[in-house]
Amino acid sequence: MAASALRTLTGRVSRVPHHRRDHTNSKQLTHNPDIPRSLALPAATASLAYLNAKYGLSLDAWTIYLLLSYARHSAKQEKADRTNAFYVFERWATDPKTCTRTFLITPHDPAASSSSSRPQTEWTYAEAYAVVLKYARWLKEEHGVQKNEIVAMDVTNREQFVWLWFALWSLGAKPAFINSNLRSQAFVHCVRVSTARLLLVDPFVKEVLNDETRLELSADGRGRAVDAFVLDESTEQAILSGPIYRAPDSERSGERLKDTALLIYTSGTTGLPKAAKVNWGKTYAGTYVFPKQLALTPQDRYFTAMPLYHTSASMLGVLQVLGPGCAMIVAPKFSPRTYMRMVTETRATVMQYIGEACRYLVVSPPTEWDRKHKLRLAFGNGMRPDVWQPFKDRFAIPDICEFYGATEGPASSWVYERTGFERGAIGRTGRLVRLLFGSASVLVRHDHTTDLPYRDPRTNFCVKTATNEPGELLNLLDPNAIDDKFFGYLGNDSASSGKILRHVFKRGDAYYRTGDLQRRDADGRWWFLDRVGDTFRWKSENVSTAEVSGALGAHPAVGEANVYGVSLPHHDGRAGCAAISLAADGGGRTRAMDTALRVELAEHARKRLPRYAVPVFLRVMSQELEVTGTMKHQKVALRDAGVDPGKVGGDALFWLPPGAQGYEEFGLREWEGIAEGRAKLYC
Repeated sequence: MAASALRTLTGRVSRVPHHRRDHTNSKQLTHNPDIPRSLALPAATASLAYLNAKYGLSLDAWTIYLLLSYARHSAKQEKADRTNAFYVFERWATDPKTCTRTFLITPHDPAASSSSSRPQTEWTYAEAYAVVLKYARWLKEEHGVQKNEIVAMDVTNREQFVWLWFALWSLGAKPAFINSNLRSQAFVHCVRVSTARLLLVDPFVKEVLNDETRLELSADGRGRAVDAFVLDESTEQAILSGPIYRAPDSERSGERLKDTALLIYTSGTTGLPKAAKVNWGKTYAGTYVFPKQLALTPQDRYFTAMPLYHTSASMLGVLQVLGPGCAMIVAPKFSPRTYMRMVTETRATVMQYIGEACRYLVVSPPTEWDRKHKLRLAFGNGMRPDVWQPFKDRFAIPDICEFYGATEGPASSWVYERTGFERGAIGRTGRLVRLLFGSASVLVRHDHTTDLPYRDPRTNFCVKTATNEPGELLNLLDPNAIDDKFFGYLGNDSASSGKILRHVFKRGDAYYRTGDLQRRDADGRWWFLDRVGDTFRWKSENVSTAEVSGALGAHPAVGEANVYGVSLPHHDGRAGCAAISLAADGGGRTRAMDTALRVELAEHARKRLPRYAVPVFLRVMSQELEVTGTMKHQKVALRDAGVDPGKVGGDALFWLPPGAQGYEEFGLREWEGIAEGRAKLYC
């Protein structure tokens, strides 16, 4: 069980947090009478430090201890029939010693009100518990919610999200977190996929329920009727004025760690979102493993402005504070202009980031709040290496813990960076963990023509990469019990089976495809390179879109850069194109895309990238770049439009023809030259 948990939860784990590292007793190393103690002790200490740094000894010791501890405690919870994380919340709320601790804080957005003295709203564990049980009574009596029933929630970052979530768990029901940014068919699709008969809608997004969507969700639609209910102000007041209801333990009994606890949807960057099944084992890891890795204490105040419908803010946010019983601060939305002010005013000690949030903060105008905060740590995933140190420097945040993983994935990793050694990495494994559990997470060579793992034509098996060689990350599965670690997507068997790769290194084995290209260096650090499908081939070379966007984004005139490959007539492979937005200066002005800036951008790209990776085209966006609710760039529509001037709307196109000093305007005449085969592009 313990080894299985270690393989399941991590393939690569970071250095031990600085305040948790063990100090080896070096006195035992100074018994040789021929060596003076004054020389032997420092020499032994230095030798141990060197070996620890080289082989990751303390890292491995902490990793193995933490995950074996998780395996033991989670198995104990399952045996006691307490896998439902509602019990963790209830324990803090009903213990007289802890019930008065602050649990949830929902600060106002300074940009939404001129009154800076407006009080924030907060609840103790006991107060929150009472509210949750009032919502449970309403769900039970008014809507007949039953044990194991899935209920869809389309709610924004408000306290009601948490009340509904925990109320459903208290009844033994399972929430499906609908992305509150979705509209029309994407919204209907997610509700339908959940199989829910009840949909609870935030009044702030009630426009999702229009004549068209209501018809789609009715009995005349594509399935059984869905009862859509808007939680308006009068309903909320009625709930809060009513009695509480604490369902008997039997309503939550019989759940195993592998059973589904809730549904969280994928971002939908390449199509309609898929409903990933999150099991109780992962929720328990959220309350146990990650709080220990971040060394959260009851005094911490954990701040997020990320959407609660996503894994980061829910599983690695709200559930994390249940570990030590500390406070959760949920901002209504992410805004670079007001973010650090809210962090400061709420006295947050830990902040959560995701995707491009840190870059937005770094390029935003300086504020008086940048260094007034009490942050000791920033935790999240997707921070680009070029943003990492500027972010730490500007906001004086000593530590960063970077997390890597997928909602539906069977493994994860993290690095805890303070001194700069792990800067930009997404994980690190020491020699011992690699020796004992190295097969749990492996990199295999990738075929960029088929976008599948490369197979040796002689054996038809995959080939592991060498040190520093890029490859796709695979996670080991039990071929006879796939759903022990990978739980798949509800109602989408084809997508679930598509994530499983069989006969990888021997007949009959099975691995989970992460779809991520990474590399591991000689020091055991893991580095994210790109998503499979985003990397493209140009002039017989593989181009990483993440590398190119990072290089372009380092230019002060570039606000955002979304890089992708475009197909061109009479050319093999795909040419690099970067859709960019121009950054505003402190006065809110952006530079004109004049000749000087076009030369600057070309020179900037040439200095930082291999020749084949320098974008051939630039598309200067007339509107904001489209991103998901979790700040992932949307590429499909951009890639489909390509560089045909007739398909890019009001955006301006530029290209870097052979021999040009800088980017030049690209219009219909230039496009016809390529389409008719009169123009050829070279590195």
